[in-house]
Amino acid sequence: METTVVSPRGDLGMAIGFVLISTAPAKEHEVYNELLKVKEIVELHPLFGEYDLIAKIEAEDFNVLGQVVVDKIRSIPGVIDTKTLTGIKF
Repeated sequence: METTVVSPRGDLGMAIGFVLISTAPAKEHEVYNELLKVKEIVELHPLFGEYDLIAKIEAEDFNVLGQVVVDKIRSIPGVIDTKTLTGIKF
C-alpha cells in the first residue's frame, strides 16, 4: 500500500482530527478504497501495528468531525474500531 494525500488544505478555523482505524482481517484494501471517497479526509495512510489506517479529517467544527467519524467511517463494512484524536493549532 502507498500513502495518499487526498487534499493538502490546512484551512484556519477548521476542526482537525486524526482517526486511527482497525479493520477486519484482509479488509484493509477495501476499507482504504472506501475511505478515499470521504471528502473530509485530507490524508490517508496505511499503518503496521495495533491500527491499520490513519485518516486526517478537516471539518467545519468538532460536531461535524464527529458525524464524519460515526456516519462515514465507522459505517464502512470492515471497520471494526476507531480512535479519534483531535488536533489544535499553536
